[in-house]
Amino acid sequence: MPFVLVLYYSRNGSVASLAEELAAGVESVPGIEARIRTVPSVSPSYDPNETNIPNSGPLYVEDEDFYQASGVALGSPGRFGNMAAPLKYFLEQTTSTWVNGKMVGKPATVFTSTTTPHGGQESTLLSMMNPLLHHGMLITGVPFTEAALHTDVGGGTPYGVSHVAGESNVPLSREVIALARAQGKRLANYSLRLLDDK
Repeated sequence: MPFVLVLYYSRNGSVASLAEELAAGVESVPGIEARIRTVPSVSPSYDPNETNIPNSGPLYVEDEDFYQASGVALGSPGRFGNMAAPLKYFLEQTTSTWVNGKMVGKPATVFTSTTTPHGGQESTLLSMMNPLLHHGMLITGVPFTEAALHTDVGGGTPYGVSHVAGESNVPLSREVIALARAQGKRLANYSLRLLDDK
């Protein structure tokens, strides 16, 4: 069965919650499934040979998860207006997939969460789009026809769903959940449509 890779890095759980909701949107479309994966933290003592079985939660992503996906959703907390280093590190290792054009023409989308209302959400989303565009992927966001985009004041954007977690890790609002699910559903539909065109 074709699948959408929902790939994220989450430090305090908000991006992981968004990933779950986006995956639920994907799973609402018959004929395609969501494959949730994460990436290990990086540090000066990072071991790239670390086991692919985390203590809890989704498995660590492998190259095959990325290039075999029919669509990709990337999620990261904002780090000074950029994606977090662990997700960037994984993407920087996808050169052979890029050289072989394995992602060309596949749809992709992005999502984020920040601690503060002006934590660089939109620039974080844009930073995740850059490598996807280099891979030849087709970016899809959240159109203004989504009603929740007009009522959410916490961070929904047309570039992708976003959330303001605050210092106390505020749960996702109804509007953000609706946007995440709509974004996942949209990505799943495009993934199937483009799969049929190949």
